[in-house]
Amino acid sequence: MQIRYNTSSVRLEEMPLDIGYASERVELTGGSDETFRIGGQEGVTQLIVTTPFIDDELLAQLHELDLLLSLNALGGITKTLVVATSRHVDPKLAEWRFGIDRDEAFGDYYGIRLSPGELGGEFAKALFVISKDGALFYDEILRDLNAPFTVENALIKIAAAQNCYTGKGCHG
Repeated sequence: MQIRYNTSSVRLEEMPLDIGYASERVELTGGSDETFRIGGQEGVTQLIVTTPFIDDELLAQLHELDLLLSLNALGGITKTLVVATSRHVDPKLAEWRFGIDRDEAFGDYYGIRLSPGELGGEFAKALFVISKDGALFYDEILRDLNAPFTVENALIKIAAAQNCYTGKGCHG
C-alpha cells in the first residue's frame, strides 16, 4: 500500500490485517515504562489509533472522537494511541492509554509499519476497532498521512461492534 506524506510517498512493510480476522494480543510499553496488553478478546470494544507523529490535528481528532462517543452514549470502550518508537511523548489524553511498540509485535502483526525512508519504522496513520470477541471489526489506514480520519464512519462501526456482541462472536 502506497501512502502519501507531503510531497513524497512511503509504503507499508507488510500487508495489513484483514477485517474479520482475530486480532493478536500484544504488549506495549506506556509512557511511564509500565507494560499493558491490547488486542485479542477483552470482552470490551477496543479503539486503537496509530500515528507516525503526534500533532495538533491528530489531538483534535481524538478529542472529537471522545466527544462523539460521549454524545452517542458509547461507553465501555478502551482507547489506545500507539506509536512505533520511544521518540514520541505521551500527550496525556484523558481516557486514552499511550503505548510504545518496543517489541515491534504490534506493527508487524497489524501490518502498519512504514518501510525504510523518511518515516521508516514509524506507523501509518490508522484507526482500528476490535470487537468484544477480539475480531478486527473495522480499520481505516489513511493513504495520506496529513488527512483526517473519517470519524463518522468510525463512530458507526464502533456502535455496530458494541451491539453485535452476543458472547458467541459477531456471527453467532
